[in-house]
Amino acid sequence: MRLVLLLALAATPIATAQADQDRVRANYLLACRGCHLVDGSSVPPEVPSLRDTLGQFLSSEEGRGYLVRVPGVAQSRLNDEELAEVINWVLTEFNAASLPKSFRPFTAKEVAKVRGDILADPAGYREELLAKLAE
Repeated sequence: MRLVLLLALAATPIATAQADQDRVRANYLLACRGCHLVDGSSVPPEVPSLRDTLGQFLSSEEGRGYLVRVPGVAQSRLNDEELAEVINWVLTEFNAASLPKSFRPFTAKEVAKVRGDILADPAGYREELLAKLAE
């Protein structure tokens, strides 16, 4: 009986982590897949791909802010914590190869700080950021 209880307790963090990942993925599917598709491939150039393209934006505060300020993200029905989780999930799920070694996950506090400053021209802002990153 003790062994069964110990095994159940040991498996709880794994089960909880999987449930958390399932919840975050479900939030992605509900809030993002309409434009970005299930696999994040999107329909470029109208809707930029979320696959292996976002890591480059993490090297500056401006780039990090961009990822939160895009209208579909900033105006999402998700609260700040859920939104931070989804952004982090997209980054680790679809962009693992392009993440900088210094990658630090988004926090609810960081999302709350910038999400109200919605980009009026996200495509133009993205082009400006990419030009700065290329310098």
